[in-house]
Amino acid sequence: MPAKAKPWPVNAWYVAARSDEIADKPLGRQICGERVAMFRRANGSVAAVEDYCPHRGAPMSLGKVEGDTLVCPYHGLAMDGQGRACSMPKQRMGAFPKTRVFPVVERYGFIWLWPGDATLADPAAIPAFEWANRPGFAYGGGLYHVKADYRLMIDNLMDLTHETYVHSTSIGQKEIDEAPVATRVTDDEAIAERIMDNVASPPFWRMAQRANGQDDQAPVDRWQVCRFSLPSHVMIEVGVARAGTGGRHAPDETRTSAVVVDFITPETETSHWYFWGMARQFKTDDAELTATICEGQGAIFAEDLELLERQQVNLQAWPDRRLMKLDIDAGGVYARRMIARAIAAEQNSGALGGHHDDVRPAA
Repeated sequence: MPAKAKPWPVNAWYVAARSDEIADKPLGRQICGERVAMFRRANGSVAAVEDYCPHRGAPMSLGKVEGDTLVCPYHGLAMDGQGRACSMPKQRMGAFPKTRVFPVVERYGFIWLWPGDATLADPAAIPAFEWANRPGFAYGGGLYHVKADYRLMIDNLMDLTHETYVHSTSIGQKEIDEAPVATRVTDDEAIAERIMDNVASPPFWRMAQRANGQDDQAPVDRWQVCRFSLPSHVMIEVGVARAGTGGRHAPDETRTSAVVVDFITPETETSHWYFWGMARQFKTDDAELTATICEGQGAIFAEDLELLERQQVNLQAWPDRRLMKLDIDAGGVYARRMIARAIAAEQNSGALGGHHDDVRPAA
């Protein structure tokens, strides 16, 4: 009987770390069920190997970096970025098996890792993001470890109706409940869009408008456009503009807008890594504003974290109960269908990854 598929595609690029998390020490992290040790070589490039010493099974991530090798903390075995055991005090190295290597690419300030079949890993398949490829954006963000199925976070981000209740003191307002949601699917995205015309700005956006030199008391047109793409990314176009000046397409002098950046990376079936942030298009040189927005956004997402972790506990306590699917849930439902199709395609092709002696990291 074939093994049950994991609830995520493996032949895909996932954000495994922020670039600034990997400096002179290795970083151990579980990505899509795989325990990985990442480290920087002497030339600054990042390598990722299975977090397992072939000698006695100690975690390599607890060791230290010496030049181009990662040294095991237990008996000093040195392993290079190709997974080869290079040296160990008083030992000949010919009998040591090669350790699995994971393709990694550093891009946009993140470390992207491919947990599946390394022969299929193409760096060109890493998504291109407008906020990362163009000047005129300022980015700030953080990382949360969330003890919940990663798909619950995708559900959360694709249905912003919850803002009225979970984030009532920051970005929530009653008009979110009342505005219709337009949901559609393209070849590579699930999109949920909500427009609110002639409403008051909620507290977070009033702060942003003041920072942008705009009147925070005048009525605004507000928008939220949530875009899911495989394997687990959600980009949300958000903003406000003085009512009647064009909404999303209003001129800069009346618009305050940004992209909420969400990379959701599975750890286990009941936990994930949540890389969150915001790329804004106003006051991009203001580092103090970036820090202020990060602090506010971090507090908002902390509210989601608490709720999702409690939701996960409930779902495990009542595993036989089916979740309802309402119109407001359509974006998350479409995203889950895309994920399920990707998993099924991998199952049908047999390209599910694993240990390969000839694995090479992506350049």
